[in-house]
Amino acid sequence: MGLEIGGFFGLLWLILVIYAIVKTIDSGAGTGAKVLWIVVILLLPFFGVILWLLFGPKRRRVL
Repeated sequence: MGLEIGGFFGLLWLILVIYAIVKTIDSGAGTGAKVLWIVVILLLPFFGVILWLLFGPKRRRVL
């Protein structure tokens, strides 16, 4: 048995996962860090996104 999210909340979760991946790719982190974060997000769908929200790479700053 695993954590199952369906319906509307499943759609919201999918959008959050895609958002996290896109923001990770757009961040200023190195390539290795980006790949590691994407793997964590995909392999640990619930905890990976929470970890990304807390500790993930920050967005590039453009002056």
